[in-house]
Amino acid sequence: MAVPTYDAMYNPLLQALGELGGSASVDEMEEKVVELLGLSEEDVNEIHRKNTTKLRYRLACTRNYLKRYGLLENSSRGVWALTANGKSTDKVDKEEVNRVVKSLDREGEDTEGAADAELPPTARLWEDEMLEQMQQLTPKDFEYLCQRILRESGFVQVEVTGRSGDGGIDGKGIIKLGGLLSFHVVFQCKRYVGRVSSQQIRDFRGAMAGRSTQGLFITTGTFTRDARQEAKLMRQLRSYSTTILLLSKYQSTFKRLH
Repeated sequence: MAVPTYDAMYNPLLQALGELGGSASVDEMEEKVVELLGLSEEDVNEIHRKNTTKLRYRLACTRNYLKRYGLLENSSRGVWALTANGKSTDKVDKEEVNRVVKSLDREGEDTEGAADAELPPTARLWEDEMLEQMQQLTPKDFEYLCQRILRESGFVQVEVTGRSGDGGIDGKGIIKLGGLLSFHVVFQCKRYVGRVSSQQIRDFRGAMAGRSTQGLFITTGTFTRDARQEAKLMRQLRSYSTTILLLSKYQSTFKRLH
């Protein structure tokens, strides 16, 4: 089955959020929609352009349309949730949703999404520019960028240790929670074009053995579905979309690094 158009996924996305308890991250929503639609690994991994898959690209449009229709809302942490109207809505008529959103455009509302399934939300233009800049960094500079992001995110004693014989571990740090708990975390940085495989995640988990039980795999690429499933065992996976979300909080920091 080919990846459906953005408006053909209105109802599967509403169903997915309902089954996930009314709120979910982008990755959780994507996984549930894949399950509901019965998409194959090949379908899920089909690239639209650059590192963005066709599925993720179109689901971004789906979310934007349903948000503007009043059924979804999202937080600054990237969590999407059903609104009161969304919770009471089982199904929508895609033609009605498209008509209402297009009428909002004609009335001058700021457009966050596009009617054409092949056009991304306007907000993604900033992400694309940031991704291109990150991919132009040297591997070492990308490691230092990740170090800075982790520091800004609350990590302490963050060190870039990447060198031969480290088994793929590029750095380490400590995250403190509530002033009561602290965890040692190791991380790997991949300035990468393409998709990270499950084997690469397994290799990272192997490199973590005896060093830390917590790891971050930070990349400018994206992850195959199998890689995301593999990463659930380590529970810490960061793709370019999450990295960019963090960078959006520290734009001035990123500019100073260039």
